[in-house]
Amino acid sequence: MSNAGESQDADFEINQAALAYHAQPRPGKISVELTKPAETSRDLSLAYTPGVAEPVRRIADNPDDAYRYTAKGNLVAVITDGTAVLGLGRVGALAGKPVMEGKGVLFKHFAGIDVFDIEVDAHTPQEFIDTVRRIAPTFGGINLEDIAAPHCFEIEQALIEQLDIPVFHDDQHGTAIIIAAGLLNALELQGKTLERAQIVILGAGAAGIAAARLLIAMGAMRNNILMIDRQGVIHCGREGLNPYKFSVAAETEKRTLEDAMEGADVFIGVSGPDLVTKAMLASMAPRPVVFALSNPVPEIRPELAMQVRDDLIMATGRSDYPNQVNNVLGFPFIFRGALDVRAARINEAMQIAAAHALRDLAHQPVPQSVLEAYGVDTLDFGPDYILPKPLDPRLRDTVAPAVARAAIQSGVARGEWPEHYPPFQ
Repeated sequence: MSNAGESQDADFEINQAALAYHAQPRPGKISVELTKPAETSRDLSLAYTPGVAEPVRRIADNPDDAYRYTAKGNLVAVITDGTAVLGLGRVGALAGKPVMEGKGVLFKHFAGIDVFDIEVDAHTPQEFIDTVRRIAPTFGGINLEDIAAPHCFEIEQALIEQLDIPVFHDDQHGTAIIIAAGLLNALELQGKTLERAQIVILGAGAAGIAAARLLIAMGAMRNNILMIDRQGVIHCGREGLNPYKFSVAAETEKRTLEDAMEGADVFIGVSGPDLVTKAMLASMAPRPVVFALSNPVPEIRPELAMQVRDDLIMATGRSDYPNQVNNVLGFPFIFRGALDVRAARINEAMQIAAAHALRDLAHQPVPQSVLEAYGVDTLDFGPDYILPKPLDPRLRDTVAPAVARAAIQSGVARGEWPEHYPPFQ
């Protein structure tokens, strides 16, 4: 009972601190700042009328000049309909605003990208698509956020097809990219390969399906991946599958989570708390990899998992355990790279490049500043360090150029290789 009471006290304390953080000294977490002087009459004449007319004429003649004369090239819209906000579900567009502002904080802090957060009160996917399409000229990129499956797939695909700027649903691809990076390193440490690994993914929403698709694109065998939803294994003989679930259906006789876990090399959970039992974990293959990413309570808690298996490598979505799978490792720098070469989209090649860049960075010696930020003496590539830390300053200089290079090589970049980047290779 004391532990439960302590947990409740801690929750109350963080909740009160969060409310104060958001309310004081002024409401919210982001604002608009001026980038040009506005101190004199001449400044105002240049900022607005009559001076503003000249860049307007230039852009009317050549729309690409918007990247030269406006903030478009460094401005991302973070947009939600409020249907799948964090672990809170369908709270509505307005209630999702603190999360969208928070995403803006991360974009600005980690990658220097400006953000307008936009909460859309849309009743159908088409209403949402139409709204975003109409406001898209303002932005250099669109980050979709907290949109429930399966509508998120339809919305993202429609906007990718209709717009000429990057559209990226972070709950899908951001999560998938970090999972892929960590999994490649964990499998390496366990002496296994992605091509031969038997993988179980619990949770067939946006993150689960995107992770399966990306892992297949990177070499995993489709029939080696078993996706589990509330009805059990998603298999080719199951009736009533929507197109998104059918795309990851497997030819298998296994029907339950218990069946799927037996002999599996990898478990990836993007579902709910405490859904994996000790018996399921014990039935996995030798040297398993367990990514229990339900937040705040994992599918199986690390303390319990370690009691059952001493040969596993484990990751969670939490910062208080080793190997946090955190989207902030990816999306700010993926957009940074895309914006810097004016990519028309964030394609599969760019996502794979981001995953490999993150994987490789975890092999490099960790700077002293990162050790000090996390209060540790050492961080070395191994079972407790398979992903870089979010506060690692090398992320921007590693991931963004990798994404930009992939954009150029795959033909979606419309700009030149930035001068401040390392030489193009």
